[in-house]
Amino acid sequence: MGETVFAKILRGEIPCHRVYEDDHVLAFLDVGPLSRGHTLVIPKEPAVTLDALSDDSAAAIGRVLPRIARAVLKATGATAFNVLQNNGPLAHQAVMHVHFHIIPKPSADAGLGVGWDPLVGFDHGEAAVLARAIAAAL
Repeated sequence: MGETVFAKILRGEIPCHRVYEDDHVLAFLDVGPLSRGHTLVIPKEPAVTLDALSDDSAAAIGRVLPRIARAVLKATGATAFNVLQNNGPLAHQAVMHVHFHIIPKPSADAGLGVGWDPLVGFDHGEAAVLARAIAAAL
């Protein structure tokens, strides 16, 4: 994994507004927030994408992500939020270190806007083959 801004934050070379830290996870406010309280949750393990993350680091994030989301909601007064996690440049990942965004959605026009264009023509036969292939890869 190459050098990232998150690696520098983890080493203390770049300051951040920490909201949570333990042995495996660091959470801090995003410096380019989409809304007030936009928080990043990162593993201390240097993995680029979620599929490269160890089970231990993934479990550590899974344990604290809901707790941090509740705290962000309480502190901001928002009642809705998005959790965003991108993997790879084609998926709009900008920092090549696994990270989750907790983005409060205080109103319809604040926070994350999402467009959703589902594929047309769902094929149940193809889906069955794909489901078996995914299950076999596990």
